[in-house]
Amino acid sequence: MSAVSHHPLSLPRFWAIVMKEFIQMRRDRVTFAMMIGIPLMQLLLFGFAINSDPKHLPTAIRAADQGPFARTLVAALRTSGYFALVREAATEAEADHLLKLGEVQFVINIPQDFSRRLLRGESPTLLIEADATDPAATGPAISAVRAIADSVLNRDLTGPLARLRARAGPINFAIHAHYNPENITQYNIVPGLMGVVLTMTMVIITALAITRERERGTMENLLATPVRPVEVMVGKILPYIAVGYIQVTLIVLAARLIFGVPMIGSLALLYGVALFFIAANLAVGITFSTLAKNQLQAVQMAVFFFLPSILLTGFMFPFRGMPEWAQWVGTCLPNTHFLRIVRGILLKGNGLAEIAPEIWPLLLFLAVAMTIGVKRYRQTLD
Repeated sequence: MSAVSHHPLSLPRFWAIVMKEFIQMRRDRVTFAMMIGIPLMQLLLFGFAINSDPKHLPTAIRAADQGPFARTLVAALRTSGYFALVREAATEAEADHLLKLGEVQFVINIPQDFSRRLLRGESPTLLIEADATDPAATGPAISAVRAIADSVLNRDLTGPLARLRARAGPINFAIHAHYNPENITQYNIVPGLMGVVLTMTMVIITALAITRERERGTMENLLATPVRPVEVMVGKILPYIAVGYIQVTLIVLAARLIFGVPMIGSLALLYGVALFFIAANLAVGITFSTLAKNQLQAVQMAVFFFLPSILLTGFMFPFRGMPEWAQWVGTCLPNTHFLRIVRGILLKGNGLAEIAPEIWPLLLFLAVAMTIGVKRYRQTLD
């Protein structure tokens, strides 16, 4: 005791503690990988994948005028970088259907007498219809289209046609923002929160399920019972499905009563599809719990899954503004498809036929996650 009191700080003892921590860190490879991986993921996602000025947005053209000025305008929009002209809509019904399915972000309508009225100096009106469920995706492009049109048309209005140039521009614009005409951010964010909240809570809660059993010593009791791996997994998942539906109900009520989010589609359909999404996230959590050695590792894995589920799914940033590789990653995540389903049902009134292309990826992800979880759980028992 006296020796310790005379030497309160011992360099050998201090260095021994430091080396002990490094050895433990080396043995706990999952935690060390997360310490390196999560900052790298954040750096890559925020540095490369996040873009608040999306370009090459899919656009449909409905051109009733094939005159030279109309063709010039279409060519300018194509080369602007903001619009990717992917479809030609023959009718207004077809244009509305493309917007409702989310296949295009814009429909640009060129009226039949566009060139003739332009030559008369009557400032024809160009109608731009936008899918405004995500105002951040459409705002920059709508702001740019007027400058693009004024620039290219003023360039062609030379010589005797120079008199047609107007200070306010040679043409007028009518912007129809479908599904969110006032560009209210809450209409986009609040429905999207349903997928984010479910992902965070379902994955983390179930990721702790088996690791908690192991740490508390109750795993031996399960090993002594004749239950099969799939029975244990389903038994652990089922109670949390009820919890997930309670969260869905709370978010729906808050969206309607507090934020005034319109709910045009069927809530029964939304609740039905939510089952697949909840089950998919629970299966991911169970899989993490079989991979992790302790609850800390389980939470770290859940966070590693949660970050791209926020940043690469179109919740915080426009999905179409991300580079192609980030869109591929986002497409593999269930939250991407669930966000489109929720926003489509609530804001667009989509039915089963419109959301079907987003349901099968959820089912595929659920099947893969459940298969991996069952196999990993069987290995854990062995």
